[in-house]
Amino acid sequence: MDQIQAEITALQSQIQVLQQERATLTINDVESGENDSPLAMVETYRRQARENPQLFAELKGIDDAIAALKIQLNHKQAQLTRWQVESKQLTQQQQLEEVKKVAQVHAQRINQLAGELATEIRQLKTCADQLSPIYWQVYYKPFITGFKTISVPHVRSDGEVWTIVNRIV
Repeated sequence: MDQIQAEITALQSQIQVLQQERATLTINDVESGENDSPLAMVETYRRQARENPQLFAELKGIDDAIAALKIQLNHKQAQLTRWQVESKQLTQQQQLEEVKKVAQVHAQRINQLAGELATEIRQLKTCADQLSPIYWQVYYKPFITGFKTISVPHVRSDGEVWTIVNRIV
């Protein structure tokens, strides 16, 4: 991007130099009065072109060079604009990938904690299953209820879309 910007600056400065050179060459070009008719002005310019063909050939060359440099400048500016758009898209993709990696770490941690929690719930259920008959005899009520509806979160992905589901323990 810096190289393209430097090329654009160089082209702009070269165009400016040529425009100043052209202005210098045309200062004494044609002196016409305010009251000259358009036909008289045209004749004055033609006469001067015949009298000094080298100057007008040089002016024509400068004009052609300026036109060519402006075309090149427009091309470089378009190239810079395209590059900036592509760079912005690339930057967004890079940000997306970085955030996606962070999210993946969190999803893996959630799945790990869910696995540990499921194990703890199963162990608690085993204790409750062993303790419940005695507990019923002493207190006339269950020790723990609701094991059929206990669930833990689980993050899964089909590659593009992530889904958080509840797995019943």
